[in-house]
Amino acid sequence: MLNSDELRLFLAVMREGNMLAAARRVGVDHSTVARRLTNMEATLGARLFDRSPRGVTPTPAAFALVSHAERIESELLAAMSSVAGRDREVEGTVRLATPEAFASHLIAPRVAALRERHPRLTLELASESKAASLSRREAEIAVMLKPPPKGRFVTRKLADYRLGLYASKAYLEREGRPSLRADLSRHVFVSYIEELAGFAEMIALDQLLPGAAIVFRASSSAAQHAAVAAGMGLGVLHVFAAAEDERLVQIFPESMEVWRSYWLVMHADLQRLPRVRAAADFLDEVMRGVRERL
Repeated sequence: MLNSDELRLFLAVMREGNMLAAARRVGVDHSTVARRLTNMEATLGARLFDRSPRGVTPTPAAFALVSHAERIESELLAAMSSVAGRDREVEGTVRLATPEAFASHLIAPRVAALRERHPRLTLELASESKAASLSRREAEIAVMLKPPPKGRFVTRKLADYRLGLYASKAYLEREGRPSLRADLSRHVFVSYIEELAGFAEMIALDQLLPGAAIVFRASSSAAQHAAVAAGMGLGVLHVFAAAEDERLVQIFPESMEVWRSYWLVMHADLQRLPRVRAAADFLDEVMRGVRERL
């Protein structure tokens, strides 16, 4: 019969893609991983990985086993947290993956409140343009711009928010403020590097002004904000962030705003863990407090 240590090693290999990285992840040597995988394959009567000098490739048997192994892993984590929670506060580490502007303007300034409420809980905030893989346990919770198309996830909408067209006061003094939408054809713009954007929803400029003259691109929303504020050109920025910057002026706020949504996504097997519930509750509380600014 398989045991939990073997399943933990198996999941590490699936998530890392090679035995050396899996060994580092779980704190054992490479030979131990190889030996235990061989024992697992003997127990199951099926090959789990094809080995090669480039690494390992999961077989159909491995893909069939992974969902069962993840459920067992999650149940063990839930059991440990449940028992520990009878005698101690919420504790542990939760990694939260969010878009960059959400992390820097909405979560980081308020994270001290979470620490005050749960001193033993550590929040890891991974702010990236790409979507984190919850199925590979890159994060326990993710805030996404659209729900994942498939998987064993719990998903709910957190809030709607606005993107608006902005320019710096210095830019408008130099180039003139557009009085008509047609005037925008004389201006230059800042936008995303499209192939590095994790979600198509991040690129709102194409929706507002197809064919706009773009003179600067960045994968970072913070870099775009900084470039617009420095007078590089006009750009589509998060209203909740740009409204706090006195250097910026919104252009055509009545007609040139785009609405997007933030979605909270958790792996179904982790939602009952006290530390994950505490972090999710914190997100809901933050959204209630900032909804009018969004």
